[in-house]
Amino acid sequence: MKRIKLLEVRSELGAGTRGAGMGPDALRVACLNKGSDYFRRFNTVVLPDLNQVLFEKNQFPFAKHIDAIYTVQKGIAAAVEQTLRFGEFPLVLAGDHSSANATIAGIKAAYPTKTLGVIWIDAHADLHSPYTTPSGNVHGMPLAAALGLDNLKHQRNIPDAETEFFWRRLQNLGEPGPKLLPEHLVYVVVRDTEEQEDALIEELGIKWIRLPEIKEKGSRRLTREIYEHLRFCDMVYISFDVDSLDSSFSMGTGTPVEDGLYLSEAENLCQDLLENERVVCFEMVEINPTLDNGNTMAKNVFNILEKATDAIERRLRLEEVVSR
Repeated sequence: MKRIKLLEVRSELGAGTRGAGMGPDALRVACLNKGSDYFRRFNTVVLPDLNQVLFEKNQFPFAKHIDAIYTVQKGIAAAVEQTLRFGEFPLVLAGDHSSANATIAGIKAAYPTKTLGVIWIDAHADLHSPYTTPSGNVHGMPLAAALGLDNLKHQRNIPDAETEFFWRRLQNLGEPGPKLLPEHLVYVVVRDTEEQEDALIEELGIKWIRLPEIKEKGSRRLTREIYEHLRFCDMVYISFDVDSLDSSFSMGTGTPVEDGLYLSEAENLCQDLLENERVVCFEMVEINPTLDNGNTMAKNVFNILEKATDAIERRLRLEEVVSR
């Protein structure tokens, strides 16, 4: 059977709050406490993180630590590409969400002629660029990088030439040019956006599924509609930021937001989405145990991770039976 490979990314260079780099370890603690064999079942690759640069002075106010982030992302993209080329399924457990740009670049490098769809389960749109960011945190920029967008129409910052140099490098990671078209992106439960992002979402016509629609339709129907929207995509990547969950479940993430998914809704949605044969990669990000009480977030999302992984394995087994 095609195997799942875990790629652990402890980089937290893109986050505004320290501690997301401990997310993969927090999941391991939750796994041990539950008595699960999850981390014994899969091959794991731990990727270089460069978190030591957080102790140095940041030179890039509009894209903090972007030089080191570029180095980290090259490693992630190469690992994702290699995993796919070896016929394995990359399951990425990452610190901050800036990693997603590299994951997308790695998928496209492995399958340059295939069309990619992205399902973004997150409280945030992550569509900022160094030209529009209010914070300078690169975890708010992965989709702008993958889409090849600067959003100069709503520019508020003037980054220096070095920032622009590394930003272009991130946009051209792996294969040069955009990796994704706006019509092949689906936002799920995004609810904390800035006006520059709102304007861009409207201009580009990005599909945006908000919480009331999720509650009304349920995961099965939503899954059908999402894949109908992505019907022209050959392959799909699902990115799950734990702040997509309602903040009542845990504060163990850098930017918790209320009015999010309930745990059962997130479990069902991830399971249903991952049973689709076009999904080539799943990523879970932004667990921050330093902001938590008793590792609650990791405990909660470890259950989601187990169910999501079960869905991937069921599908891989089915594909093997069909291909015999």
